[in-house]
Amino acid sequence: MNRIPAFGLGTFRLKGQVVIDSVRNGLELGYRAIDTAQIYGNEAEVGEAIAGSGVRREELFLTTKIWVENYAKGKLAASLEDSLTKLRTDYVDLTLIHWPAPNNGVSLEEFMTALADAKARGLTREIGVSNFNIALTQQAMAVVGKDAIATNQIELSPYLQNRKLVNFLQREGIHVTSYMTLAYGKVLGDPVIGAIAQRHEATPAQVALAWAMQLGYSVIPSSTKRENLASNLRAQTLHLTADDMAQIAALERNGREVSPDGLAPQWD
Repeated sequence: MNRIPAFGLGTFRLKGQVVIDSVRNGLELGYRAIDTAQIYGNEAEVGEAIAGSGVRREELFLTTKIWVENYAKGKLAASLEDSLTKLRTDYVDLTLIHWPAPNNGVSLEEFMTALADAKARGLTREIGVSNFNIALTQQAMAVVGKDAIATNQIELSPYLQNRKLVNFLQREGIHVTSYMTLAYGKVLGDPVIGAIAQRHEATPAQVALAWAMQLGYSVIPSSTKRENLASNLRAQTLHLTADDMAQIAALERNGREVSPDGLAPQWD
């Protein structure tokens, strides 16, 4: 059973009043999963928007991610407690290791153990990883157990389909969360996706999001515009045909948008 909602609201790059408005609008429109991270610098604003929304905490699924400088055993739980204070909650639903950061001086065993300890303390309901390749995911599984890892959140779009890693994760029963599903908007101008959108009287964004969800992934698109937030939600009811899916599968071009030096692994 998948423990992660299929559709959520991303907050990457959104700051200040912009993120408050985005989260508030999202919650009013019916979003109930919200994805943030320590490094985004917006947890307090996300917390403010949630507090003002009137939506009950138990209806929400909140995700945050531990930043690399907080990976050490003595820092991780304290940093998560700080995140909880900013988010105005006693727990988050999911906490991820944001990047494997192979050379930052903290071993994978140390930070995965610290993350599992934070879960045991009730600071987070679920734990997982983000931007991990196959080898590192296997190492994480060896430390905390396969069933403990709720998801691997990875960059995935029609231009970066990451099939080798996805096949491994799905074989192991680890859920896939897709971020940057629209490839920073690049796929929105794709003629193939545009033609599919036209056939379905949908938007290109809806098509890309529906594609990811039909493959079993969760998606967390962000937007600062209320109408786009509302439009993206409708991807949940768009059903693409086998032919549509095959046409999108052919768009693979290893079009990776994010791979920071020192943080990213060797990609599969």
